[in-house]
Amino acid sequence: MIFRSKNKTTIDDRQIDLVDYARARIRQKKRLYFHFVAFLFVSLVMVILNIGLGYGAQIQPFGYPWVLSAALLWGVFLLLHVFQVYVTRRFMNPAWEKEQIKTLVGLQEARIEKIKRKLDKEASFQADAEWHKEENEKPKQRITIIAAAASNHALGKDNKLIWHLSKDLQHFKTLTNGHAVIMGRKTFESMPRALPNRTNIVITRQSDYQVENITVTSSLSEALTIAQDDPRPFIIGGGEIYKEAMSIADEIELTRVHADFDADTFFPEINSHQWKEVWREEHAADEKHAHAFTFLRYQKK
Repeated sequence: MIFRSKNKTTIDDRQIDLVDYARARIRQKKRLYFHFVAFLFVSLVMVILNIGLGYGAQIQPFGYPWVLSAALLWGVFLLLHVFQVYVTRRFMNPAWEKEQIKTLVGLQEARIEKIKRKLDKEASFQADAEWHKEENEKPKQRITIIAAAASNHALGKDNKLIWHLSKDLQHFKTLTNGHAVIMGRKTFESMPRALPNRTNIVITRQSDYQVENITVTSSLSEALTIAQDDPRPFIIGGGEIYKEAMSIADEIELTRVHADFDADTFFPEINSHQWKEVWREEHAADEKHAHAFTFLRYQKK
């Protein structure tokens, strides 16, 4: 059997031996075959000469025609040749053939095992590649900061909102509905209850803090781990949480209220070298909104 390795053809040494032995055996049998044919042909010619044409009819060793004596003697040599080919010089005997087959089977099993290991390795690589492909095809999580801040970056005072803008509240509800909302304890306590239809995650250093319908954690990174299956978790305050989140957030949904207010909590300044405005929607003041405001969306550069 011929094997290919690194684009080069190689033949196993034992297989070369088998080929050489087979050729030698064929030559043995061919010589025996030619010997037998020659015996028949020469015997026929001698019979024709001796019996048909009377050549040497007077020669009768042992009282028989000489052609029979010659044929008998040659037949003895032919039988010796047969004996040598099939008995004394039969180097490819059953024991030898069995040993060769056993050796070749062992070699083939080793090669098959090697191929199986290679295939298993390739299958493992393919599985890893498919896993990485699936991971890469998953939508990237967008960590979003959402806030309403005045022109002077004011967020609130005494843990309360300074303004009431119904469109802004509806905008917040529409964006965060069905998502995780991450907040500090004071921000949570400024609300009447946990926000419905959202995963409320509250960050606090109070290890025994417990409130219905919220998940308590001690850090922003731990909160994001809890929300890792959410494609767009929202960070909703307060000021220190916003400041910490600016370095890891992907987007900012900001309602800019066009007025200055006295406050004790402020939104961090948005660095134009790091953030790019990608969308805005302006709203004028009216009977339901005491202040003009603009919905803004920023994405990290």
